[in-house]
Amino acid sequence: MKIQHPFRTALIATLGVGVGLMLITSLETLSTVLLYVGTALFLSLGLDPLVTWLSRRGLPRWAALLVTFAAVLAVFAGIILMVVPIIVGQVTQFVNEIQKLVLSGTFDPIGALSDWLRTTFPLLDVELVMQYLNDAWNSLDVRQLGGSVGGLLIGVGSAIVSGLTGALIVLILTIYFTASTPSLKAAVYQLVPASKRPRFIDLAEQITASVGYYVMGQVSLGAINGVLSAIFLSIIGAPFPAVLAVIAFFFSLIPLVGTLTGSTIIVLVCLIPQLGSPLTAIVALIWYVIYMQVEAYLISPRIMNRAVSVPGAVVVIAALAGGSLLGLLGALIAIPVAASILIIYRQVIIPQQNER
Repeated sequence: MKIQHPFRTALIATLGVGVGLMLITSLETLSTVLLYVGTALFLSLGLDPLVTWLSRRGLPRWAALLVTFAAVLAVFAGIILMVVPIIVGQVTQFVNEIQKLVLSGTFDPIGALSDWLRTTFPLLDVELVMQYLNDAWNSLDVRQLGGSVGGLLIGVGSAIVSGLTGALIVLILTIYFTASTPSLKAAVYQLVPASKRPRFIDLAEQITASVGYYVMGQVSLGAINGVLSAIFLSIIGAPFPAVLAVIAFFFSLIPLVGTLTGSTIIVLVCLIPQLGSPLTAIVALIWYVIYMQVEAYLISPRIMNRAVSVPGAVVVIAALAGGSLLGLLGALIAIPVAASILIIYRQVIIPQQNER
């Protein structure tokens, strides 16, 4: 096939490639902003059912919004006020104990390591190993090591500041999106042709309700785990029961592996010397094994079946795919996205196929 205008064709193709690369670069540059917006939209859809419920009970929408945000901010403020003083106090206690050990002259980690190596590996030449470690330490550039540590501390500080800034941005966007949810929906609905608008509105309302009920259901699971963990850990004398209950709550928000990960962290904390004990850790392990079974087969189905109706295999695949693409946020939104796709599949694609 002969090209009539090769220069113009090549120019248009080059411009098309350039525009594509520019769009990809723009998306990469705006990835953080898009992540903030997506998180805020997800949270606002989760709060909208509560606002709607309060509005149906006779409250004006502005009052329902005010009550909802006051409750959310009170919960998070209570968590911060409960956790931060405990963490600061425990860090201070840890530093004081290290200082006491160093000043008492009984703190000899190298000697303890040597004795452990001799006991565990009787055929090992411990003196040669310690000499090798000593030579490696002496060969280090102290200034370079100090610079690396300083860079690490700066990086950690920057990450903390960035995380707090991002949380504040998400909070502000969530408040805005939740307050303007009806107007945003109406603006989107106006983009659809009038002949197809009622059907589109029906599907959109089902999808947004599914997302909102899923968020509320996941928060309910986290609250149940957090409250029960606080009660049980206080009874068995676990260290920092309030902090561990908060850990159980937040990790329960993560689908599939959240409860398991949080339970593992709690059991490991119970093994810390002078704070917990092996018996406490074993009791906590037994409790969380039983709780995970009860949650998986009793609590979660009753709560989530009212929110989203997604087969188990689809839940696993969606959560894995979402986590691989968008990390924690992807794992959180994967299940409601899968539920939305199933709604479209069942109510749009299947009826169209049956009519042909």
